[in-house]
Amino acid sequence: MASAAGEALPGPCRGEVGLQFWVESLQLVPGLLAPAVLLGVALGVGAALLLCFYVIGPLLQNKGNESSLNSNITAFALKAKVVYPINQKFRPLADGSSNPSLHENPKQAVLPNQIMETSTSSSLGSLSHGDKEDCSSSTTIHSATSDDRFQDRAFLKVTCFPEVLTCESFDVKLCLYSLLLKELLLLDTELRREKQVVFIQVLRTYLSDFYLKKRITEDLYQQIILMQETDLEELQKQLTSRLLSTEMSGARNSEYQTLEDLERKEREYSEHILDNMEAFWNQADKAEQFLLNQSNCSSAKRGKIMMNLTERMIAVEGLLSQSQDLQTMDIQERIFNWERMVKMVDFLKTKIQEESKCRLDAVAGILDQLTIKSNLSLSQKEELLTGLHKAFWEQVAHYSNECVQQGKDLIVKLLACRARKIRELKQAQKDEQGDLLSKTQKIGELDEFLKACHEMLEKQRQTLHDLEEEDDCQSTEAVAELHQELCSGTSHTLDELVQELFLQTLPTKTGLSLRECELLKEECQENLILQLEKWDSCRQKQWKLFQEQLQEEKQLWTKEYALSAVMQKHLYEKHEKIIQGVLSRLGGLSEESAKYILRKHRLLLCTVLRRLAVRNVAMATLTHMKMSQKKSLLQELREQHTLQKSSSHCQDEHQWQLQKAMESHILEEEEKLEEETQQTRLEFHQQLVAEIQEALQLVQQHMEQVTGQALLQHARQEAANQSSEDGEDFKERLIEATVESVYVTSNGVNRLVQSYYQQIEKIMDGHEDRKLQQLKSLQAERTESNRLRKKEENEQTLKEKVNQSTLNRSSAVHQRMLLQQQKFLAQFDVQQQVRLDSLKQKILVLHHLETQLENQLKQAEQDFITELAALARVPLTVRKQPLNRSIQSGKSQKSKRKNSHSWGKEDSGDFNEK
Repeated sequence: MASAAGEALPGPCRGEVGLQFWVESLQLVPGLLAPAVLLGVALGVGAALLLCFYVIGPLLQNKGNESSLNSNITAFALKAKVVYPINQKFRPLADGSSNPSLHENPKQAVLPNQIMETSTSSSLGSLSHGDKEDCSSSTTIHSATSDDRFQDRAFLKVTCFPEVLTCESFDVKLCLYSLLLKELLLLDTELRREKQVVFIQVLRTYLSDFYLKKRITEDLYQQIILMQETDLEELQKQLTSRLLSTEMSGARNSEYQTLEDLERKEREYSEHILDNMEAFWNQADKAEQFLLNQSNCSSAKRGKIMMNLTERMIAVEGLLSQSQDLQTMDIQERIFNWERMVKMVDFLKTKIQEESKCRLDAVAGILDQLTIKSNLSLSQKEELLTGLHKAFWEQVAHYSNECVQQGKDLIVKLLACRARKIRELKQAQKDEQGDLLSKTQKIGELDEFLKACHEMLEKQRQTLHDLEEEDDCQSTEAVAELHQELCSGTSHTLDELVQELFLQTLPTKTGLSLRECELLKEECQENLILQLEKWDSCRQKQWKLFQEQLQEEKQLWTKEYALSAVMQKHLYEKHEKIIQGVLSRLGGLSEESAKYILRKHRLLLCTVLRRLAVRNVAMATLTHMKMSQKKSLLQELREQHTLQKSSSHCQDEHQWQLQKAMESHILEEEEKLEEETQQTRLEFHQQLVAEIQEALQLVQQHMEQVTGQALLQHARQEAANQSSEDGEDFKERLIEATVESVYVTSNGVNRLVQSYYQQIEKIMDGHEDRKLQQLKSLQAERTESNRLRKKEENEQTLKEKVNQSTLNRSSAVHQRMLLQQQKFLAQFDVQQQVRLDSLKQKILVLHHLETQLENQLKQAEQDFITELAALARVPLTVRKQPLNRSIQSGKSQKSKRKNSHSWGKEDSGDFNEK
């Protein structure tokens, strides 16, 4: 029996618990029955204790770092946020927590900046042996937290990077992305202000030229500049007020924000900025028209000035677009650098926790040896460990509290110094801008001046960024030095506690000599060094995995920028072809007017595309934010698997199967994450398409006005040429005859003039009524057409969903993305063709109304001339043909309209084929 028991035990336990039984010892003595029972109970308890320490203990030691923590120790670990794993294959993460996706304790206290689900630091209570034994039993990262609750999850509002250094680790990613959005909005604001400054300088240069040529007075020059500057300031104030209102709306807590809040704010920001963009277009057009009206230039000269203004603003827009692209990528790179700095500080935060864990493990190993050698009883060992744990917990808690409090105090001081330096720099830059902008430029030097102005502003922005980047590094170094200092002090205190245990407590508890206790302390120190080296090795592997993750994210952002560039190029080329097709169909425009319309459209289109590029980056950022939690959980699974794989050199079949199961689990979660990321990005893409359509609608409406004004100016010029050829001589003779006639009185002339003006007013009112009625009719037709088209699109979408449901899971995501891309491109073609047809129809209607108005005005003028000639009794030598021309023009216009309509249909088909 003893032999069988020996074979059943591991090698180290064989022969140590051999029990022999003799038949003679089984004789019954009634007087000794009660003592025998008591002795049996005592032997049973002793055997159980021996079995625990000599059998179960070594078994656990063969599996990993053996730990003898009781419930009090577990409670300490929960409070101190320090992980003491029973099974070493799940090592603690960089933030001191264990795997957040495995068996988390849902009953942790909820912080203000946490959702009601468990966070990455709430898994400290799940350190039972079963929790860490089978990695395949982990729940998926997609069921750990619901998307809806993650949308409502509050995280800290930050205004600059140093504030992130005091955030909780699970808030860092969201805080950094929110800073990216903030930097994008700030960049957009700076470029908008630069454009406004440049526009004012261009106006100032032309006005200065007019003033030097005596075309305008000095008072008028100053009045125009002041009026334009005031109007632009008012536009900026309105935009700032609306942005601030959006920022403050829906704020449940001024210190925290949610993803839902950010999405709403970014959407409203975009709407406000587009409205401001349209208002700037209108103001710029008014300023240009006012400038030309005051210049008293010929029509050809006015056209040349308008062309030069537009071409210079296109060049400015090109510079701004190039600057925006470069600075956007620079901001993204700064985010990656910030994340590296936060990670380094985070390692320092967890260093003392890991050190305390390693110290406790080393001490526990020595005490276990003393217990096995019977130098310590079990209760003494547990008492010593519990006391040491409590002391360690107090020190670690004190360290954590000091890190938070002193870190925040330090950041406040650093930010105050940072604000002072930035304020001084901006004042110096403002003075530099004033010196350059105050110089008067000639038109011939304007291009060089605009380039120099842009380079100055670009250099100033770079200088400010360099200052902020240097301050970020200094802040990180200061916080790191603070953590290092606090860590060194705490480490020294922990070492004193261990020294007290070995040199004061153990000699009295164990009876060992002081020299023996010193040797035990040296052994404990050697074990500590080995464990710290292992932890440092694990930390280096974690850092390598972190760097790989950043590299993957960089590649994703590179793809985002490439796709954005392709989208912009597609839209630009598409709409350039559309406007060229519209102008080729219109006719009746001079080459100069058509060229100006093309340049004007290019300017507006470049402005819109530049703004939408920023919006696209913002939407990509929001996508990363929505996926950040799941990415973090997946990254932690990868870290655990990599660390487990590297630490287990000799694996048995069970461990090998566990690793294979974990690899399969990670691959499955990667596929799910990729699918959800694409779906989320697709949702944002649909929203971006809607905003693109809205912005391009603004461009279309503005270009309709520009084109209409060009057509009207051309018609008026043609009419003026005809009237000057037909009746100028007769009008001069009529005026002379009327002045000399004795039949003409002032009352009679006044009566004729008043009647003429009343007729003109009646004609104009009728024209406006007909115009409004026609536009309403066109709008109703367009609305009905859109409704029918939407109905067809919805039916097509339902068919696509039915077809998609038949696809297998492996190809579903790729196929759906491809179909959606084709669908969006097709929608663009259809919508642009609809807009083209609508524009052509509107232009034809307006042209017909303008022709009708022109004929009515000519008829009214002819009637006035006839009545005045009759009053002066002057023979009418010019035949009355305007009415016939009106009728004939109407007939020809109907024919032209009919032919144009059919020709438009043919060209529409040709355009689609192209």
